[in-house]
Amino acid sequence: MKIIILGAGKVGKALTQQLANEDYDVVIIDLDGEKVEQIVNQFDVLGIAGNGATFDILQEAEVAEADIVIAVTDSDELNILAGMMAKKMGAANSIARVRNPDYLKQRSFMRDQLGLSMIINPELEAANEIRRILLFPAAFKVDTFVGGKIELAEFRLTDKTKLNGVPLYRLVTISKTNVLICAVQRGEELIIPDGDFVLAKGDRIHVMGSHRDLVRFCQDIGLFEQKTKRIIIVGGGRIAFYLARQLTEHNIQVKIIENNPKRCLDLSRKLPDTMIIESDGSEEEVLLEEGIENVDALVALTGLDEENIVISLYGKQMHAKKTVAKVTRMNFSQVLEQLEIDSVISPKGIIATQILRYVRAKNNKDDDSSVKTLHKLVNDKIEAMEFVVTDHTCFVNKRIADLNFKDNILIAAISREQGFVIPKGDTVIYLKDHIVILTTDKKICSLNDIIRR
Repeated sequence: MKIIILGAGKVGKALTQQLANEDYDVVIIDLDGEKVEQIVNQFDVLGIAGNGATFDILQEAEVAEADIVIAVTDSDELNILAGMMAKKMGAANSIARVRNPDYLKQRSFMRDQLGLSMIINPELEAANEIRRILLFPAAFKVDTFVGGKIELAEFRLTDKTKLNGVPLYRLVTISKTNVLICAVQRGEELIIPDGDFVLAKGDRIHVMGSHRDLVRFCQDIGLFEQKTKRIIIVGGGRIAFYLARQLTEHNIQVKIIENNPKRCLDLSRKLPDTMIIESDGSEEEVLLEEGIENVDALVALTGLDEENIVISLYGKQMHAKKTVAKVTRMNFSQVLEQLEIDSVISPKGIIATQILRYVRAKNNKDDDSSVKTLHKLVNDKIEAMEFVVTDHTCFVNKRIADLNFKDNILIAAISREQGFVIPKGDTVIYLKDHIVILTTDKKICSLNDIIRR
C-alpha cells in the first residue's frame, strides 16, 4: 500500500513513523530539504524536496499509484489544493488537514464536491477529547466507541478507593455494574488482568462500559466527583475557541485568559457567553485574581509545552480539582506521567491515530468489516479498536471459548441491539455485533486478523 505524506512537520513526522513501522510504502514531501533528509534517514522512507501541491512534484512521487495522499502542511489552502490535485491525477484517496474554524461548515462540501476523502481538524478533535474528560470529572481519559454507546475510561486508584488490595473476581461484591477492567498500568508495566489480579493504590485502570455504568462504578468504588461547573482556560487559540463553545452548551461557566488584545477581541465577538480576560495566564497573581482556587478545572492551552506543564502543576498545588495540559512534544511522555497533571492532550497524536485508522480500513478489502474506531492507550503500547461483524467474519455464530485467538488479544466489549455485553466464554458472536478489542498487535486491520490461522 503506497502512501504519500505532504508536510514534514510534527504531524507528518509522527505519521511517517507509525506507517513505516507498519511496513507501508511511504513517500514524504516537503519544501524543507533538511527536514525531508532527516525523516528519510530516520525511518527509511522515500523523500522529495519540493511543493507537494504542484503537478511536477506529485508526478515525481508517482501519485497515480498512491492509495492514499495525506496533506498536513501548515497551510489549509495548500492542503485542500494538494488533495484535489492528487485525486485528479489518479490517487485513490486524499486526506487534508484543515484547521481554520471558518472552513468548519464546508467540510461536507469539500468531501462531496471537491473529492477529498477525509477532512481532519486537530484543534477540534483535541477540544472534543478535553470536553469528554471535563464532563466525566473522575476520569483522566475517555474514549468512545459505537457512536458513544460504549466508553473506555481511565481512572487512578487513590487512598479513598475501595478496590485497593481487592482481587478482580471480588469486584462484583463492591460494584454490581456491567463494566470490565480490561487493562492496568502499574508504573511502567502494562497488565491485561485476570480474575486473580489484585489491584493496588496508584494503579491506572482502564474500564469499559456504558456511560451510566461507569458513573455508577465510580460512585461504588469511591471515585465519584461532582459535576464540572467552573473552568479556566489559559490560552485563547483554536482549541480554546472550540472547547469554550462546546462547554457553554452544557451550561458550564468558562473563563479564557489570553494575552493578545486582538485575539481577545475576536474571541469576545465569537463567544458571547464566555468571559475573556486580557492578561498573562502564566503569572501567579493573575490566576489567583481570576479565582483558580475555586475552579473545577484548569486547562492550559498556550503555545508552549513547558508553560502548559508549569501552569497545570501550579493548578494542582492550588487545589484545582482537575488539570489538563496540551503538550505537542510527547518525547517525555513517561516523565509526564510522574507529574501531578491529570490529563495530557496531544493534538498531533489524536490526528495521527485517526489517520492510521483510516489507512488500516483502506488496507482491508472488505470495507464493511474494517476498523471503525481506533484509540491508543498507555503511551501507544496498546490499541483499542471497534469492528462490526459481517458475513465475511469467519466466526459468526460461534462461542468465544471455541475461538483460537492470536496472542495479546482481548475482546473487551460487544454492543448489539439488545444492549451492551461484557463478553464471557459462552458468549456467542452474532452478525452486526459491534466488537471492541484490545491488543498490542499493531497490524490488525479486520476481525479475521485476530484469529490464529
